[in-house]
Amino acid sequence: MDELPLDQVRTLLAVVDEGTFDAAAAALHVTPSAVSQRVKALEQRTGRVLLMRTKPVRATESGEVVVRFARQLARLERDARAELGMAEGTGPVRLPIAVNADSLATWFLPALTRVPQDPPVCIELHREDESHTTALLREGQVMAAVTSSPDPVAGCSVRMLGLARYLPTASPAFAARYLTGELERDLRAAPTIVFDRKDDLQDAFVRSLARDAAGGERGPAVGAGPVRHYVPTSEGFRDAVVAGLGWGVVPEQQAEPLVRSGELVLLAPRRPLDVPLYWQQWKLDSPALSTVARVVAAAAAEALRAPGPGGLAGVAPR
Repeated sequence: MDELPLDQVRTLLAVVDEGTFDAAAAALHVTPSAVSQRVKALEQRTGRVLLMRTKPVRATESGEVVVRFARQLARLERDARAELGMAEGTGPVRLPIAVNADSLATWFLPALTRVPQDPPVCIELHREDESHTTALLREGQVMAAVTSSPDPVAGCSVRMLGLARYLPTASPAFAARYLTGELERDLRAAPTIVFDRKDDLQDAFVRSLARDAAGGERGPAVGAGPVRHYVPTSEGFRDAVVAGLGWGVVPEQQAEPLVRSGELVLLAPRRPLDVPLYWQQWKLDSPALSTVARVVAAAAAEALRAPGPGGLAGVAPR
């Protein structure tokens, strides 16, 4: 493919960011006709449709590749200007990062306090589930993400952070009322706390009990009970379990103090759930991004379990 003219690439990014051709024209201080001509020329050059002409405008799959390139190009230009002493007045470095809710509520924010602020770095966090964090990377909306996917997004590198341990728990009163017999059977009937409709951790735990009961055979699909209370914040999820609204799988860092105080009981002390976490980031020589990646990896080594067998591949963290 021929080289991509930078003015056309930047124009495509402006259209995606602004949502319309007219708004992009105003942002670029050119006419809407000029914006339209640049986008058409770029589509002819690549041989691909890059934009869906909706309201707001959205990038096609091919367009996302160009948009990601445009964002990376802008980041490289900014870093180069900073190294050359030409960055006065441009403000601090901005790093958009996607992270799952439980990491955000436990170990990730303390990690960010270790990021040096000379020069200053602004962290823009996107709280998303695992499936959407990879979409944000593909679209170029974020430069890095904490994810449960070991498969790198195109143009990104991936490294293992560790295992996030979850503990199946309930309040003592809830356990005394609902969990008095065989655990798997009781959990298939008892009220359950679920983060959202993508949260599979409770069902995964019940399935693991069913496999054990079947001698390791997969058997029929089973899961937690039909009464499900949806609580879409990490702290609210924990509090709902403590209150006795249902049972749930709680991050180890949140559960252990409550178990020690007697506010929660472990349903299966020897059966934690370990979910692998990975760090994906753009393959970009950015000093600020490299610094944050080192800080996050060091904090994860302290807060998460060491990688090993037994992790739940394919189960996303909340």
